[in-house]
Amino acid sequence: MMVKIAVTSDNHLDLNKVALDDTIKQQADFLKAHSVDIYLIAGDLFNDFQKSANYVKQLSAAVDPVRVFFIAGNHDMIKGVSYEELEKGRSPGYLNNQFFDIQNTDYRIIGINGWYDYTFAANENKTETEFHRWKMAYWIDGLISQPMSDPAREQVVLSELTKQLRNAQLAGKKVILMTHFVPNQFFIHYTTDFRFWNMANAMMGSLNFQHLIDDYQVEIVIFGHIHKRLQPIKIRATTYYNAAVGYHNRRHNEWQTDTFLSEWEKQLKMFELF
Repeated sequence: MMVKIAVTSDNHLDLNKVALDDTIKQQADFLKAHSVDIYLIAGDLFNDFQKSANYVKQLSAAVDPVRVFFIAGNHDMIKGVSYEELEKGRSPGYLNNQFFDIQNTDYRIIGINGWYDYTFAANENKTETEFHRWKMAYWIDGLISQPMSDPAREQVVLSELTKQLRNAQLAGKKVILMTHFVPNQFFIHYTTDFRFWNMANAMMGSLNFQHLIDDYQVEIVIFGHIHKRLQPIKIRATTYYNAAVGYHNRRHNEWQTDTFLSEWEKQLKMFELF
């Protein structure tokens, strides 16, 4: 039996001023026309978790019987949700710290929002305090409420990922891991002439997360957060998919087409499981 999966991330429906009702219908029509069975959204739908969850609920109804799953990106975390709800919430389709076994296959989809511990900022000799101070001054994540430091939060993520990967291994499952933050240092850009992005790399993800992917030989990883135009790439045992739509406004135009739907279609990644 063949299962077709489509993946996306970073739709930023509010910042891109998308007309929701029309877009939901168009996306549902496209997914059904292309015989998609499972649609995965790797975070950053809105700057408000409740709006993201409501959108997924509407899309799920419109695209039924296609299964829709999502996780939260940093933008979704800004408003409408607590840290506890992000960790243990059970909104329909929300897959953080949960898994979904794909019927009639050996595959398991694991959802982990992810976070960061500054380990990707390899060329910045800064203390944890200095990274945190920079984040609170310049990075949108300073708006996110959390009861612990960033490295401590990433330790929670790593513990959960270890548990999920170990359980999948014991169950004899091949893993499709969906996360928001950058899962491999290969995708991090280091520069000698633009200091801002070297500091921002601290908020991209975690080398320790990457090591777990390598150690458990995860087959497929879906991620977002960076808005580059990336083709799927295999690194060691893992194939990585990034399908970020990104921003289209006066300050940032990352699109290669003129409309949200055409850019979403262009960036959408699909693969088949047998």
